Amino acid sequence: MPQIAKKQRLKNILLILGVIGPGLVTATADNDASGIATYAMVGAMFGYKMLWGLFLITISLAVIQEMAARMGVVTGKGLSDLIREHFGVKMTFFAMITLLIANLTTTIGEFAGIAASLEIFGISKYISVPLTALFVWYIINKGSYKKTEKFFLALMVIYVSYVISGFLAKPDWKEVLKNTFVPSFSFNSTFILIFIAMIGTTITPWMQFYLQSSVVDKGVDVKNLKYQKWDVFLGAFWTDFIAFFIIVATAATLHKHGIVIETAEDAAKALQPLAGKYASALFAIGLFGASLLGAHILPLSTAYAVTEAFGFENGLNKKMKEAPVFYGLILLFIIIGAGVILFPNIPLIKLMIIAQEINGILLPIILIYMLKLTNDKEIMGEYVNSRTFNIIAWITVVFIIILTLILLIEPFFGV
Repeated sequence: MPQIAKKQRLKNILLILGVIGPGLVTATADNDASGIATYAMVGAMFGYKMLWGLFLITISLAVIQEMAARMGVVTGKGLSDLIREHFGVKMTFFAMITLLIANLTTTIGEFAGIAASLEIFGISKYISVPLTALFVWYIINKGSYKKTEKFFLALMVIYVSYVISGFLAKPDWKEVLKNTFVPSFSFNSTFILIFIAMIGTTITPWMQFYLQSSVVDKGVDVKNLKYQKWDVFLGAFWTDFIAFFIIVATAATLHKHGIVIETAEDAAKALQPLAGKYASALFAIGLFGASLLGAHILPLSTAYAVTEAFGFENGLNKKMKEAPVFYGLILLFIIIGAGVILFPNIPLIKLMIIAQEINGILLPIILIYMLKLTNDKEIMGEYVNSRTFNIIAWITVVFIIILTLILLIEPFFGV
């Protein structure tokens, strides 16, 4: 009997390793250049005060990502495909146009992160950006889904640099623990806007499209659904674990010394005199790895979403001649994303803010679509949402809508 139990445990581990990837990659890629900049601003401006919010957002992220993965496994279809089938072409077209704008500005931000991180090490953007763009296209164009996913998973190791940076910053761990579990809130407009940004950069529309499509592309079977859930939950924990240390590192150093930043590059440079050259270098290395992963995922996510929405062939297991629109969109995003960075005096911060605002407006709409789809027995059968998941997801939707409304009216009324 012990031998049988041991074999079963080994079988379960192998099954988990077999399906792991989509959830972990999707969630990790969300810690991209703009995400790192946002978390760094959270720590620099408000210290540890928003850590409790990150803790709650992690739960919401896990629930929402599980819904997307479950839909992909059960239906064998991407989110765009299901939205078109059940909500019509007009609503799909609106979602795709908005997603295109948000994803394109975010892709530009990824290449900005690549340029900024390597400039810290003395490498000009006129060298780093074109070479990285060629590398991104090579990886996507030459690999199967499995090979590309392995590359994405390997990139995630770089994120450990943020954990090390967090410890090198020597934070007050008692304060960290207290603020992680004891909420504190301010109705100051800046606090609210940064809080919105933290939510918006943690849960984004492109993540749902990419995750569901990658689960379908990987071909995960319904019998392995419970193992796919572990992949999603691990991804949600890992991405916010990294975000936690980014906030801790900047709170213990930049906030403590009253240093204001606007970009992740600012944070990396400011860490050097406060936490040492190693903390600064590790922060920059993390920014490069995160931006490189994002530069792959954002074009892929967009191509999946648009081709599914309008019925074109897609998937990394297909060659370019089999899915020309899919690969054409990826190439277009890489060219524009990298090309814009090569122009001097580009207002990158404004572009990132615009992307986050668009994401904030689109996210509740996408989540409502997802909730309707995951509660439809004709689509999901016995795999419809549980009551607990519905409560958490709807609370998330309502909360985001309220915060988005505040974001939209704040410039007019100075909330």
